[in-house]
This record gives sequence, structure tokens and C-alpha cells, in this order.
Amino acid sequence: MNISVKVRKRLALLTVLALVAALGYVLWPRPEPVRVTAYFPRTVGIYPGSDVRVLGVRIGEIKEITPEGGRVRVELEYDADRKVPAEAQAAIINSSVVSDRYVQLLPVYRGGPALRDGDEIPESRTAVPVELDRVFDSLHTTAEALGPEGANKDGALSRLLGVSADNLDGQGKNLNQTVEDLSNAVTTLSDGRTDLFGTIRNLQVFTAALAADDKSVRSFNGSLAKVAGQLAGEREDLAAALKNLGTALGDVSDFVKKNKKSLTSNVEGLSKVTKVLVTQRAALEELLEVAPTGMSNLNNAYNPSAGTLDTRNNADQAQDPASLLCSVLRTTGDEGGENPDCAELRELFDSLPEVPEAPPGTAVTGTVDRTLGGILGASA
Repeated sequence: MNISVKVRKRLALLTVLALVAALGYVLWPRPEPVRVTAYFPRTVGIYPGSDVRVLGVRIGEIKEITPEGGRVRVELEYDADRKVPAEAQAAIINSSVVSDRYVQLLPVYRGGPALRDGDEIPESRTAVPVELDRVFDSLHTTAEALGPEGANKDGALSRLLGVSADNLDGQGKNLNQTVEDLSNAVTTLSDGRTDLFGTIRNLQVFTAALAADDKSVRSFNGSLAKVAGQLAGEREDLAAALKNLGTALGDVSDFVKKNKKSLTSNVEGLSKVTKVLVTQRAALEELLEVAPTGMSNLNNAYNPSAGTLDTRNNADQAQDPASLLCSVLRTTGDEGGENPDCAELRELFDSLPEVPEAPPGTAVTGTVDRTLGGILGASA
């Protein structure tokens, strides 16, 4: 008896705890669900109670559907612990032809502002599927437009199809090659899209530069127009000049053909002369520097009255007649003969007595000039 009483007490206690827990769960305050309004152009196949889903998972249901003129107002409600982006879109999805449809909210919330209770999703952010009857209606309308009461009323469509069939008959290989070439061209453009975009970008920069320098561009265009007008006014003279130039070029061509060997020889000779000039460049440079002074001195030395070249002896410098006579003897001596003994001539001239100094005022002063006015080198 005592054991059964204890068991009953424990069962009563567990029952009371379960009732308290259930009442607490029911009476515990919960956050209110979020209610959002979405506007659709039409709502076919959805009703109050239809699902509201995110990624195909049910998060709420449709509470109310109300037509408003050319659109439909749909009240959506989902759990408060579910977050949906503030810029979310709503779309009516049909998983199959016969099953009920549901409203899909997208994209998935990944952070940032979220929809709050009372927010609206405008018609620009909603989408509805194309109905099968609309597709059939469009096909029917197209068939009537192309039928005997439409475009083919006079047989034009039939003739077009017939001519097209005749033209395409046997051209399958060419069409295939055309499509393949077009594919290769598109592939090439895709591979070179970086260069293509770079070219377009540079062209934009060039265009912007032209726009910034519009005044100069206009001035250039005006000048170019004037030049073009002047050339147009003188086109007859230009035509005559070009005609004469053509004749002259023909004559030159004939001359070159007839005198090819002579021209070749002359060019080779000119090449040799050019090589010599290059080799003697230093001498030519010195000649060009000295020649003007030499010619000027020659002009000053010429005596037109006597027809002679006048020179002046430099009596202030020493002269060596022995060296002069020795040089003359060497120059006029017989070829292969013995050279004169210049030492004896030098001893002879050195033994001559020096000329006494002339009194002041005379024309000549000083000692014997053994260098003949500087023409010969001074004695050592």
C-alpha cells in the first residue's frame, strides 16, 4: 500500500509539472510575426494560406489577397525570427502545371537592413509566371497573322518559304562553315576584348582631347578647307604638272636604261672619290681652314702694276746661306751622285767676317741672316 501511494504521488507531481510547462509555453509572450504587403500584376493559382518560402523552405503564408484596379494586393506573413533583405523581390512560383503555387522571397538575407512589419514590395520588384493559356493565345494570334487571312493572304509567305527553301537547298555545308567562321570571329573578339576595350578607351580620350581643343580643331578644318579649295581651283595646273612629271620620269627612266653601264661606272668612281675624301677628311678640314687665309695673302702679294708676287724679307731673324746653298746643290745634283759636303760650306760661311753695325737710320741693321728670311731653319 505504501508503494502504491508513493507512485501515485509521483505521477500527480509529474502531471502538475507537465501542465505548468504547457501553460507556460502557451502563455509565454512571443514576438509578433512580420506582415509585408506585395503588389503583383496578377495572382493566378495562389490563395490565402498558400506558402511563403525562401529557397523553397516555408517561412510563412499568404493572409489576404485583394484586387486593386490593375494590380493585386497580397498580404504576406512570416515568422519574426526569419529575416528578409529590405530590397527583397517576390515571385510567384509554380513547381508543376497542376500543383499549387507559392510566393518566393529572394535573395537570401546575408546582412544589412531587413524587411520590417508594414513594409511594402512594389510591383517593380515582383514577378509572375507566364500562363499556359497566354502562350497558346500568343501562338494562335501568330498563326492567324501568318495564315491565309493575314500575311499569306496573297501567297507572299508561301512564296517566301519556297524561295528560301530553294536558296538553302544544298547549302548546308556552306551554312555550317559560315556559322563556324562566325563562331571563330566571336571567339577572336572575345580573346581580344582587352585590346578592343583599350582601343575604345584611347579613342574616347582622343575624342575628349579634340572636344577640349575645339577651337584649334575648327581652325585646322578651316585651313584645310581653304587649301582644298585652292587645290581645286588649280587642278588644271596640277594635272598639267603631273602629266609633265610623268613624261619627265619616263625620259629619266629611258636615260637610265640606256646609260646603265656609264651610270654604274660613274657611281663607282664617285664612291672611290668619296672614300678618298673620307680618308683625307683631316687634310681637307685643314685645307678649308687655311685656304681662305692663303688666298687672301696671295691676293695681297700680287703686284698688278709689275705682274709679280712681291715678298718681304724678315731681316730681324737669323739667316743661314750655307744651308740654302747645300739644299740647292742637293736638289740640282745628278741622280746617283754624291751629296755635297755641307759641313765645309758651313765652315766657309762661318769664317767670313761679320758685317759691322750700320749707323742709325740706315735700311739694314744686324748680323748676316743665315736662314734667308726665315725660309730655312735657324742653325743649331
